[in-house]
Amino acid sequence: MPNRLAHETSPYLLQHADNPVDWWPWSGEAFEEARRTGRPVLLSVGYSSCHWCHVMAHESFEDQATADYLNEHFVSVKVDREERPDVDAVYMEAVQAATGQGGWPMTVFLTPDAEPFYFGTYFPPAPRHGMPSFRQVLEGVQQAWTTRQDEVAEVAGKIVRDLAQREIVRHAAEAPGEAELAQALLGLTREYDPQRGGFGGAPKFPPSMVLEFLLRHHARTGAEGALQMAQDTCERMARGGIYDQLGGGFARYSVDRDWIVPHFEKMLYDNALLCRVYAHLWRATRSDLARRVALETADFLVRELRTEEGGFASALDADSDDGSGRHVEGAYYAWTPAQLREVLGDDAELAAQYFGVTEEGTFEHGQSVLQLPQTEGVFDAEKVASVRRRLLDARTRRPAPGRDDKVVAAWNGLAVAALAETGAYFDRPDLTEAALGAADLLVRVHLDEHARLARTSKDGRVGPNAGVLEDYADVAEGFLALASVTGEGVWLDFAGLLLDQVLARFTDPATGALYDTASDAEPLIRRPQDPTDNAVPSGWTAAAGALLGYAAHTGSEAHRTAAERALGVVKTLGPRVPRFIGWGLAVAEALFDGPREVAVVGPAPTDERTAALHRTALLGTAPGAVVACGTPDSDEFPLLADRTLIDGAPAAYVCRGFVCDLPTTDPAALKARLARS
Repeated sequence: MPNRLAHETSPYLLQHADNPVDWWPWSGEAFEEARRTGRPVLLSVGYSSCHWCHVMAHESFEDQATADYLNEHFVSVKVDREERPDVDAVYMEAVQAATGQGGWPMTVFLTPDAEPFYFGTYFPPAPRHGMPSFRQVLEGVQQAWTTRQDEVAEVAGKIVRDLAQREIVRHAAEAPGEAELAQALLGLTREYDPQRGGFGGAPKFPPSMVLEFLLRHHARTGAEGALQMAQDTCERMARGGIYDQLGGGFARYSVDRDWIVPHFEKMLYDNALLCRVYAHLWRATRSDLARRVALETADFLVRELRTEEGGFASALDADSDDGSGRHVEGAYYAWTPAQLREVLGDDAELAAQYFGVTEEGTFEHGQSVLQLPQTEGVFDAEKVASVRRRLLDARTRRPAPGRDDKVVAAWNGLAVAALAETGAYFDRPDLTEAALGAADLLVRVHLDEHARLARTSKDGRVGPNAGVLEDYADVAEGFLALASVTGEGVWLDFAGLLLDQVLARFTDPATGALYDTASDAEPLIRRPQDPTDNAVPSGWTAAAGALLGYAAHTGSEAHRTAAERALGVVKTLGPRVPRFIGWGLAVAEALFDGPREVAVVGPAPTDERTAALHRTALLGTAPGAVVACGTPDSDEFPLLADRTLIDGAPAAYVCRGFVCDLPTTDPAALKARLARS
């Protein structure tokens, strides 16, 4: 019989709707039940594409004996971290403070007042490697709750007080200067892995936000070291197993330092961010590899993650049926030499050499993850293209990984920005149309009449949870990218509505610091506030970037001042932890001299000559710059005010804070002037 999760919109919660565990969603009613019955709360947090979440669900939550014990002694609450990042952040902070590590599934035991007193992540069904079994943990917590409840309450109260007193951020009073950005670059250089690209050891995550900073820093200063780190890292990832060599798109991370063996789930946010990174790398270098990866990743997003409603689904699972009924990680993506021979016949040896497939395997059970270990030029390009097509066709006949069809506002905002820019750079209007479709869904479904965003939707039905700061910031970023690419001022208007909400409901008026949840959001044991990046840009610094972009379009001093105040945190943290505040560093690059604004005015944005100037402006400006395109009488973009045609011909104006150079009517001349800038 389904439990209470059967009526939820989250695919992760729905995966647990048939568990024998009497799950509750996160709600006041769940904690009221805990108070009424005098039982502690088991809080289990995960997400649908999480491999170890599936493992623990199968081992423990589908087990009748474990479920009976939970139902008798606990109120069990299941949370999708992607729907409730605020709940996840608050309790993950407690887990990390207590244990020094974190991860998912996250397992936390709470009092009926939602105060945590015992923590963990994955627990196995039987003791192993010094780790207690889940049943042992449950019995130990239950015994402590029934025999030492006063002591438990004291521990919980102390944890909450300690969390409240922790100073997450020392927020500087002013934005970072060039000295702080130079220090951050030096810190990144020290942590860089020159042999393999990227930063740190295994597991290795794509450093998307840091790569954006390096590319923007190079664009502003010409620092070759910054470009080299970005270029080498991008090449290593693109040639490694973390990149899907057949279908495009990136896996979540590599379990090794060499980018060979991925943790196979594919997330919308990773691919949106990396699509944009590779497009920006191509713009800086005209690299054929960067162009290919940007376009293949964009095509992956549209082909495999676009929903019927026009938005983008959250993720593809790591696991899939291996053909025998067992769900196995990587089954969809890995190959053996025998499988290559079955599909390719005489071309199997070429494919094995090209993709690095060996008899020993680079993964598990003699399987290999496809990579590009050798220089591609030594292979016949036509034959390789044929091999790719045949292998991809064969792979599509394998059981596909599950898809989390939940539409997350923030991640769709990232996808809108990536697809809009990639479509514009590579003259792919279909990608821009896909971005417009997702933006339309965000407006129609997620945005209410009070300009408030819902965090999620599924099948066109809005989810129950309010948007958090990253939703407002990333959706505004996507709308601003659309405004630049399409010349349609309505997207600038929508961005302004969202940023008004950021200023009114997420910003500390005394300091300019930002909170992850709105001032009128559901109160938790702590109001989350984190300026550092995780798998996605911090909502704090993403909001600063959108505020700065909006100010460049409109000339709004209020929005620029708010952005500069918010970026005070980068002055503090940038030199100390540059790997973890990469987006803030990237945004801060736009504070300094450079072509921050380009206005293109023409008889019509679709006029052939106007369109040529517009595309030159989009390709010639540095990442983070702003381009506006419209007619002489357009009042949609303040940046276009008082810009005129020249003898009836379209004109482009390179501006710094609306102080413009002499205009040009020639794309080649505009390109040269932008290069000199």
